Amino acid sequence: MEIKKDILWRAYLCFIGMALFAVAILARVFFIQHVEGNYWRSMSDSLHTTYMDLDADRGTIYSEEGRMLSTSIPYFDIRIDFKADGLLDKKGEVFKKNVDSLSIYLANLFRDRSAAAYKRLLQEGYKDKDRYFLLKKEIKFDEYQAVRSFPMFRLGRNKSGFIAETKNKRINPFKLLANRTIGLARENAQNVGLERTYNEQLNGVTGKRLMRRIAGGTYMPVEGYDIEPENGKDVITTLDVNMQDIAETALMNMMVQNEAQHGTCILMEVKTGKIKAIANLGRQKDGSYWEDMNYALQVGEPGSTFKLATMIAVLEDGFVTPNSIVDLNYGRWKVGRRTVYDSEPHHLTAVTVKKAFERSSNVGMAKLAYQYYYKTPNKFAEHFKRLHLDDKTGIDLVGEGRPVIKTTESRTWSATTLPWMAFGYEVLQSPLQTAMLYNAVANDGKMMRPYLVNAIMEYGKAVKEYQPVVLMDSICSSRTLGQLRDMLEGVVLNGTATKLQTPYYRIAGKTGTALVANGNRGYADKIYQSSFAGYFPADDPQYTCVVVIKNKPHAAKFYGGSVAGPVFREVADKLYALAVNKPRPVQGTPGLDTLMALKGGKGSEWKSIVETLQLPWQGTLTSSNWVSPDVTNKKLSFRSMQQAPGTVPDVKGMGLKDALYLLENAGLRVVIKGSGKVSMQSLPGGSRINKEQTIVIELS
Repeated sequence: MEIKKDILWRAYLCFIGMALFAVAILARVFFIQHVEGNYWRSMSDSLHTTYMDLDADRGTIYSEEGRMLSTSIPYFDIRIDFKADGLLDKKGEVFKKNVDSLSIYLANLFRDRSAAAYKRLLQEGYKDKDRYFLLKKEIKFDEYQAVRSFPMFRLGRNKSGFIAETKNKRINPFKLLANRTIGLARENAQNVGLERTYNEQLNGVTGKRLMRRIAGGTYMPVEGYDIEPENGKDVITTLDVNMQDIAETALMNMMVQNEAQHGTCILMEVKTGKIKAIANLGRQKDGSYWEDMNYALQVGEPGSTFKLATMIAVLEDGFVTPNSIVDLNYGRWKVGRRTVYDSEPHHLTAVTVKKAFERSSNVGMAKLAYQYYYKTPNKFAEHFKRLHLDDKTGIDLVGEGRPVIKTTESRTWSATTLPWMAFGYEVLQSPLQTAMLYNAVANDGKMMRPYLVNAIMEYGKAVKEYQPVVLMDSICSSRTLGQLRDMLEGVVLNGTATKLQTPYYRIAGKTGTALVANGNRGYADKIYQSSFAGYFPADDPQYTCVVVIKNKPHAAKFYGGSVAGPVFREVADKLYALAVNKPRPVQGTPGLDTLMALKGGKGSEWKSIVETLQLPWQGTLTSSNWVSPDVTNKKLSFRSMQQAPGTVPDVKGMGLKDALYLLENAGLRVVIKGSGKVSMQSLPGGSRINKEQTIVIELS
């Protein structure tokens, strides 16, 4: 019996011990989960790290003269790590000592809440021991500079927990000017314009940043583990800001005056094909105008400006001369079941081909095409194809429309297609293609491909340059070319554009007035497209300009000579005074407003820069040597600039201060031209110095 009791007592004791152990385990689980849960979860999170993309600084787009057209500016998110060592030491002495003054500084700078409100905000973050506390979002650079000097933050990251995250925003400093052509780099939508075409060069190479996950599923950066991105390259365009402003203003004035739907104005340099300005304005819902679409690239029926191509065909084939006679039939001619009408009623019958062109007679052009190509219509179309009017221009912009030149194999070919093609209907062309054709006539028959970019630059040096491209050495014979130029001048002297005459220079060009269909309503709304294509000065063409404006329904003023013509004249007048009558020297290398350009200078100054910014470099930097910097294999490379006594220092690539110091110490008198860094010097480096010799340095 005693043995049984002894066994039961031991069994009960074991059971009670196991029960107490189980209760202890459950209590510990409860304590870990509910009391220490946040701590252990944060510890778990801290073991999870990942690399996240670190965006490179996007390159800048410049005008030809070196002015910023699109660039990135930094914005900063300011955060605080309230578990930083300095904030935990001595029971938070640093935080408690600085929170009042920091709150006052923040309130005075941002003026969005009181000092007391900032203090409560900071105290809440400190109480929660938030490791990634967001204090302020998207502050500007000058505000960031000020915040870094505030109480507590000036102690550095480890002592204050200060974290600054840099973000870049893309801006267009000139806003409306060429906005659609330049485009914008957008986060949530596809880029447009040059930002899209040259996205790869502008974007650079994305870097990596090691991020550690903290409580709440957010990530904070781990110091010292960044893979630095490679900054994007700069793009130098052919655009000229002054010319763009002239074109934009002239177009805007007419658009507002005529309440037009949309319009474009293209300015091309005759000899090269460079696009110097390209304005595109569309009417918005509130009645204002904005660069909403690149209308210069959109195809449509060009109307009478296409008559130049018709004249090239009939003159080249020898069917007519400018003095040949064509019957205008009082401005109306029936072809099958359709009737060709001239845009303005008249009483003309037998006139010369030249006069028919000057008066922009649809009947005259239609009769010429029908008479000479009725049996071989594809021969007529082949002329347009030879002129590249059936293909895109190849300009460096995405979204150029596909032109259409019909042949007898086309599905929509009909008995009236041939005569209607002759005056710019039943063909599709973009204003840019029209500009390319007229520019060829201005350029002694040589057709140039239009382009928008001169060079891709890295650290102020060209890594890729774009040159003018000749599409055709001659669009026609010299005889035909002379006849065409005479007829285009005749349009302004005796035809539909006489209001464009000026006593200071001659203009050559062609008006166009095309009736445009309005969807299912057809032509009932009487919407006209007004255009003018031409060049100036006619005796020595420098610029080709094409203006196309789509008017509102039933507009009181709609003829090409009275809507598009005045825009052309305003552009031509201002450019004649600015760039033609007083030609400016073309800079070989534009003086860019950029921090990416490297300048030669004193070795000790460069050493201070690379050590302060912790930049990788190679070479010799001392207080006694002068160096020329370059970038090699992602490192700054410095080459010592040797100067023998009594010789001219080589100061190319230097800033003005350093160049003056060296040249004047060498005993030279210095004449300065321009601003920026030295691009040319009249005396070559290393040459002997004569007594009281003068050197001219050009800066760009």
